[in-house]
Amino acid sequence: MKTPLLAGAVALALCSAAPMVVSGGALAADLKFAPGEDARFNWKSFEDFKAAHDLSGQEMSLFGPWLSADKDLIESVTAYFEEATGAKVKYSGSDSFEQQIVIDTQAGSAPNVAVFPQPGLASDLASKGLLVPLGNETADWIKNNYAAGQSWVDLGTYEGKDGTSAFYAFPYKADVKSLVWFVPENFEDAGYEVPTTMEELKALSEQIVADGATPWCIGLGSGGATGWPATDWVEDLMLRTQPPEVYDQWVRNEIPFDDERVVAAIDEFGAFAKNDKYVDGGTSAVVSTDFRDSPKGLFASPPKCYMHRQASFIPSFFPEGTELGRDADFFYFPAYAEKDLGTPVLGAGTLFAITKDSEVARAFIDFLKTPIAHEIWMAQAGFLTPYTGANPDAYANDALRKQGEILTSATTFRFDASDLMPGKIGAGAFWTGMIDYVGGKSAKDVGAEIQKEWDAIK
Repeated sequence: MKTPLLAGAVALALCSAAPMVVSGGALAADLKFAPGEDARFNWKSFEDFKAAHDLSGQEMSLFGPWLSADKDLIESVTAYFEEATGAKVKYSGSDSFEQQIVIDTQAGSAPNVAVFPQPGLASDLASKGLLVPLGNETADWIKNNYAAGQSWVDLGTYEGKDGTSAFYAFPYKADVKSLVWFVPENFEDAGYEVPTTMEELKALSEQIVADGATPWCIGLGSGGATGWPATDWVEDLMLRTQPPEVYDQWVRNEIPFDDERVVAAIDEFGAFAKNDKYVDGGTSAVVSTDFRDSPKGLFASPPKCYMHRQASFIPSFFPEGTELGRDADFFYFPAYAEKDLGTPVLGAGTLFAITKDSEVARAFIDFLKTPIAHEIWMAQAGFLTPYTGANPDAYANDALRKQGEILTSATTFRFDASDLMPGKIGAGAFWTGMIDYVGGKSAKDVGAEIQKEWDAIK
């Protein structure tokens, strides 16, 4: 789950200002980097795309959720599409995108391309015949060029109005949630090594307790959304204890919330959160601590905890002046070696879909297949990609690069489950159920109560 506040925080947390580079001649004034002048970028992909497309005089409308700095960033990318093709792209953003795109598509006034932060919304519009299939060729391209490619194809594949499945939504701009944050100096002082398996992570947690310290800081508080950080834990642990197909069945309500496999994943979370020795302040502090305050224990002296599992936005809430890589760092929330389930990654992101077909819209989707379309945003802020053809050296800083490497090393990618479930469950019963669980209820009972609410949805 990611609130609007947190979505904007990702860019703030990992931002690295990129210089405006402008050269003379025919270079458009709004191009961020001069073509051919920075070896990090695949300028050949730009020139090849330019040679293959002449759309002079044509226009395309693009509608998405990005405002302010994020609006500037997407427009810094579309500027290269305009430069290459001669077409004009008009981007408009809205903080009520989810409601407006439904109104616009149903009224026949849809943009050419829409940027969906929620796959469920895209799937719903596809089922009503309001999205345009992107074709098998594009699906095959994603499968062959994205790490865990089939995962991304599945994310953008929905049933159309006729009940036939097709690929509708191109994934572009991802977020990573499978991260554990720590202070390198604390690890060094204590002689701890970064764990690479879940077995090693649990052993490290035990070692920290044996040394008289506390391994974890966990906070579930978030006002009216209290409980959501626990859902990310459970989702990550589902992917580390069960095959991805089981995760998908859970999300689609094909297996109940009190299925023994879901219950086991909840209890895996409980092994961390419901152990007084493992959590700063003990189990009782898990619910009462705001998630924004929970990582502060990493920076106390002596440290109140050594690790904090949270998504890529959390540095926004680190102490002012914290330098990533020096004062704080992260590692991949590891998988079990013994379960042989690969390296799954939990995350989120946006998907681009054609809502009003045109030659320019089709060309724009093809543009997203070029390395340059990824590298321009990579070099600025708040952008990750699973595209293995993009140059990781283009990332603006080491933190983004390391997260990008986690994405391109993934064998499975799955979207945040709570965001895929019905709102009353993923943004309601699941949250409150996790609070009840940490408060003392059994995972089986909590799962049964959540399932009862899901079954009541008509």
